Amino acid sequence: MRVLNLALWFVAALAALPLLVVLSSLLQPDTEIWRHLSEHVLPGVLLNTLSLLLGVLCGVFLLGVSLAWLVSQYQFPGRNLFAWALILPLAMPAYVLAFVQVGLFDFTGPVQTALREVFGQQLRLPEVRSVSGGIVVLSFAFYPYVYLLARNAFDSVGQRALEVGQSLGLSPLQSLWRVALPLARPWIVAGGLLAMMETLADFGAVYVLGVDTFTTAIYKSWFAMFSLAAAAQLASLLILLALTLMMLERWRRGKRRYQVSAHQHKRRRPLTGAKAWSAFAFAGAVLSAAFIVPLIQLLVWVAESGLADLDSRYVSFIWHSISLAAMASVVVLVLAFVVSMADYRLKSYSSRLAVQIASVGYAIPGTVLAVGVFIPVTWLNNRLIEWFALESPTLLEGSVMVLLIALACRFLSVAISPLSSAFQRISPSVIWAARSLGGSSLSLVRRIYLPLLKGGSVTALLLVFIDVMKEMPITLMMRPFGWDTLAVRVFEMTSEGEWERAALPAVMLVLVGLLPVILLIRNQDQLPVGETDD
Repeated sequence: MRVLNLALWFVAALAALPLLVVLSSLLQPDTEIWRHLSEHVLPGVLLNTLSLLLGVLCGVFLLGVSLAWLVSQYQFPGRNLFAWALILPLAMPAYVLAFVQVGLFDFTGPVQTALREVFGQQLRLPEVRSVSGGIVVLSFAFYPYVYLLARNAFDSVGQRALEVGQSLGLSPLQSLWRVALPLARPWIVAGGLLAMMETLADFGAVYVLGVDTFTTAIYKSWFAMFSLAAAAQLASLLILLALTLMMLERWRRGKRRYQVSAHQHKRRRPLTGAKAWSAFAFAGAVLSAAFIVPLIQLLVWVAESGLADLDSRYVSFIWHSISLAAMASVVVLVLAFVVSMADYRLKSYSSRLAVQIASVGYAIPGTVLAVGVFIPVTWLNNRLIEWFALESPTLLEGSVMVLLIALACRFLSVAISPLSSAFQRISPSVIWAARSLGGSSLSLVRRIYLPLLKGGSVTALLLVFIDVMKEMPITLMMRPFGWDTLAVRVFEMTSEGEWERAALPAVMLVLVGLLPVILLIRNQDQLPVGETDD
């Protein structure tokens, strides 16, 4: 038990170190840097970030809740298809959706060009490279978080509760507002907070759209101004925002209790005539804008000119992406196994605290983690060169090992979640029986834990693999020289406005991203847990 506790706290310390390093910059403020940031950077960055957060929150609520209510409560043409297809936008990275929208709706894009030919040269659509454009793109990218949780909530709302509301004369819209929404509020709030954390962490989409936020300002401070100190100061403020959102999400979760109940058979109200086709049109329009049209446009670009870009470099892009994702998945799985086993076996306040610390990385943007890992690595690199009189100036900096550490801190909680759920399904009596038969700790791991955790381990490996494949800011900022991945290739091409050339790696990432989404779809009918307010 003591060894397990030490291992747990080692992992927690590893995950917390980048955050502590960045936050420590607040203890040693540089007045010149803060004067520059406060005069030229912070006003615009703060305004854009807060506008995005509030706008995306409204957008995902509007799309996610309305679609979940339609699919859960009504029968209309295509309902069974939309029930699972509306989850597919999760497979489309936000930065891919962003550059497709720019390529389509920019002033020189095909949409505005065609409209000017029909309605005259004076016609001009709203600028897509703007905060409002970012709100639209990120709302379409992140609404599935609210849709998934709200749909599960509406499916768990008792049919009798809705029938009682109808017997009291409530219309379907009044039933939604006065019965279903109050009961589903914990799910909807949790989904909205997840979408806000993803918005706060986004780098690729806002960079493509030309919207300056904290993440882009951190990147520019480091790589354009060559000021790691300024990047650290901005990162510290972004951490405070991210931790605030995370504490709100945990506070909401703490005010909920879970009860196991089978989903009741829903007698969905059939829609006919104009109402039926309006529901079909709304769901179809959202799915088309968020997934179908972008995917078709990517395939068109690939067919037109993207295949001409396919050469021997793509062998290295694909190999770097796959090998990095595979190595990171294995590292994260081992660390998550230690954390989940300690949480299952120790069940103490200190162990629960360590698990919470180890899981905090996913709420922190990748640009922040890159800064938080790079600073101590640079210090250690300089000390090693000094102590051992080494000639290499980049002994640790820009190494795959350091990149894996940053990725492990970022995605550790992704693996902890399925592994912890798998551990909870192991009956303590099985462990007691094995120990009474003389089983050692090593034999318990090999003969009991590993076979019973196979499903959770595969899910954790797959989810981390896909997340690392799509991850952009950490890989972009910390990769070794020449270690370009598919995501980095997308960034380089979109930075130059080469949408057609960016389509090929983007299609590869979307196809890979479909794997965890398929897992989510398959598991949707196996969710027996409902949540209610205390």
